[in-house]
Amino acid sequence: MCFFLCLFWSQLLLTRCAFAAAAAAETNDDRVLELLHRQSTSKDGVIHLDDGSFRRFMSATSSDPRSYSLVVFFDAMQMRDNRELRLEDFRKEFGLAALAYIKHNKDTEAASKVFFCDIEFTQSQQVFQLFGITTLPHIRHVPPGSGNVDASEEMSQSEFPRSAEGMVLFVQAKTKQKFAAIERPPPISRTQMWFLIAAFLATTPFIIKKLIAPDSPLREPIVWCSMAILVYFFSVSGGMHNIIRSMPLFMHDRNHPGKLIFFYQGSGMQLGTEGFVVGFLYTVVGLLLGFLTHFAPQIRSRLAQRIVMLLAIAISFLAVRKVIYLDNWKTGYWIHAFWPSRWT
Repeated sequence: MCFFLCLFWSQLLLTRCAFAAAAAAETNDDRVLELLHRQSTSKDGVIHLDDGSFRRFMSATSSDPRSYSLVVFFDAMQMRDNRELRLEDFRKEFGLAALAYIKHNKDTEAASKVFFCDIEFTQSQQVFQLFGITTLPHIRHVPPGSGNVDASEEMSQSEFPRSAEGMVLFVQAKTKQKFAAIERPPPISRTQMWFLIAAFLATTPFIIKKLIAPDSPLREPIVWCSMAILVYFFSVSGGMHNIIRSMPLFMHDRNHPGKLIFFYQGSGMQLGTEGFVVGFLYTVVGLLLGFLTHFAPQIRSRLAQRIVMLLAIAISFLAVRKVIYLDNWKTGYWIHAFWPSRWT
């Protein structure tokens, strides 16, 4: 009798273990399927989580390891009014990075390897406490495997810029997965574009009539010269880059709240002030070149011509040297002067 009872309980235990193993094997698949479903219903591919859902998708055991990574964006609606944090802008950049991953890995095995999620403070205070989040913006990568939060890694601002491209570099470094190119939406919609075209066509006759008038300002050479200089400055200062990516002129230093950062050391990000300074230096060199070719020859005194030429060359040399120094400091690539071997 004891033998049969032992056999019965051993079979029951084995059956339960088998069912538990099967359930554990299905648990990970079920989580992946639900994450894929939530991802498909999100407009930018970012899955919104709260305390309960995050614990569920984060959980893992030795018998049921998590097969996917979580890239989490920590957000706080009450902090979005703080323009210095730019949480809303960073959230949009995070969505662009998620879309780039989804587009490149669509219908592949890698589609279920990385999921982009966001967590809002009022709905997920326990998660904030779990990771010890005290400052925003904050992006963290949770690797696959166990549910130990100590294995997660924060996206460092000193290593990666707060842009979609920087987020892609961060996730690629941690997951070794590939992304498609970042596709940013156009600054104006198609409806707005058609409206602008219609308004332009309607006002074109009046504009042409004004331009061909004898007293039109466009007949003045100084106006064209000023416009050419502005276009040149806008081109070399990265003005279009700043507009498209909504880059600030400066940013606050986290370690010293009262200090402003005008130059960001890192090739993945450019502040507006950096572009304006470099654009100003380029413009100075261009104006000096134009002065030497158009106005310096009109100086009658040879001595004055030489002095002006040497002064312009010295200023241009200092400006170009400063640009090279800033590029070396920002990118880490140094340019060294050398003499050709035949000259030595």
